[in-house]
Amino acid sequence: MSENKSNKTSILNLKPNQEEVHITARVLEAGPARVIQTRKGPRTISDAILGDETGRVKATLWGRKAGTLEEGKVIDVKKAWTTSFRGQVQLNIGSSTEVIIVDDTEAPPAEEIPEESPKAPMNTYQPRRGFKKGGFRRGGRRGF
Repeated sequence: MSENKSNKTSILNLKPNQEEVHITARVLEAGPARVIQTRKGPRTISDAILGDETGRVKATLWGRKAGTLEEGKVIDVKKAWTTSFRGQVQLNIGSSTEVIIVDDTEAPPAEEIPEESPKAPMNTYQPRRGFKKGGFRRGGRRGF
């Protein structure tokens, strides 16, 4: 189910496969942009760890957003989406995601952010973004 644009979600309440996610969090770690190979060719990404009063979440920044976060800053993130990997919910920040720096008091200091992170069932179906469930091509199984 989509997240209402005006409603913020706390990090520990994130679930797999959400869209229109809105959170406010402190950037606890921010990695540099790097290029990875995907089925669609090379993509630029970076990783970050974001935290709020409830816990921490790994975030992947895609394309022009990669490498743009600064450790220690507090950010408001709108129109992000979630996925899951190895039992953990992850936040994704892409071209349509809004990221703005907000007042430092909007999130607790780094040392007060709990270590907990949102969990995902290991068997969560993970559609690729832009594909619909059951997206098999006409006439048979995918890849055969």
